[in-house]
Amino acid sequence: MKSVGIDIAKDKFEVCLLDEERREKQISLPNTRGGINQLSRWLKKQGAIQAQLCLEATGIYGEPLAEAMHQRGYGVSVVNPARIKAYAASQMRRSKTDKLDAALIADYCRSQQPAAWSPPAAEVKELRALVRHLEDLKQEHRRAKNRLETQREAVVVRHLKQQIRLLEQQIEQTEQAIRDHIDRHPDLKRDRDLLDSIPGIGHLTACVLLAELGDIRRFDDVRELVAFVGLNPRQRQSGKKRSTQGISRMGSASLRAALYMPAIVAKTHNPCLNAWAETLTRRGLSGKQVIVAVMRKLLHLAYGVLKHEQPFDPHYLPNQAAHA
Repeated sequence: MKSVGIDIAKDKFEVCLLDEERREKQISLPNTRGGINQLSRWLKKQGAIQAQLCLEATGIYGEPLAEAMHQRGYGVSVVNPARIKAYAASQMRRSKTDKLDAALIADYCRSQQPAAWSPPAAEVKELRALVRHLEDLKQEHRRAKNRLETQREAVVVRHLKQQIRLLEQQIEQTEQAIRDHIDRHPDLKRDRDLLDSIPGIGHLTACVLLAELGDIRRFDDVRELVAFVGLNPRQRQSGKKRSTQGISRMGSASLRAALYMPAIVAKTHNPCLNAWAETLTRRGLSGKQVIVAVMRKLLHLAYGVLKHEQPFDPHYLPNQAAHA
């Protein structure tokens, strides 16, 4: 079967078609509905009606393409960027352009045969849209308040205050819409309540996790989940020396942002993590390193409560809390 690697960007995507004899054909298309239709026609023209498509999990930029090609009957794999990066390292590839990345992804698809992807359920897609809309509103609210602090012209001040009040109303309405939506879907409500049982993960953070991760049970183990969010350690190797420096940051930036404040809360109020965080501090980790470690541990707890469908148990990690 032919393999297709797709390197996604905001405005365009690069495509590399790899046939059974590993010959390459490439095309660059706009990341629009028209560009996706062009891709479908181009693949048919190349005789790739049953090709396996592979792209990196890059958030909103690749979602329309993945869903559209899945609907057209193609096998689609959406892969964590960390896996593609590791594959590139294993192939000793150092050059990096969009076209080379598309060819690398196609070769990864051919050799590794990643698991097939399925679109999220309709209720998860709606929740994701609401959660992202809420974040947009909050960003607009922050920008308007920042402008108000430095503005002195009376007319502009009045308009900004009106805008802030409107945004606050819309934020409240959207938060209520999220609550209502989850309450209408028993599976989402069950998972929201399970996540909400973890000290540090509040209602809105639980909603973000459910929206952006979909069904967390689709991850084979918690390490895959951690890598998806980009909280896995970044490995550096020089000769025979290997070291860990920071996190990979190859996953979802929005999920990392959503976990930051909950980690600060959990560091103080979560009984499983409080003493452990203090131990990490005594070992010499910086405040930021401790917070990142707590973020990672919160993902472990989230995975555990959802996988086992049991609420948080403060005695669940009596021994494991000693490990980062």
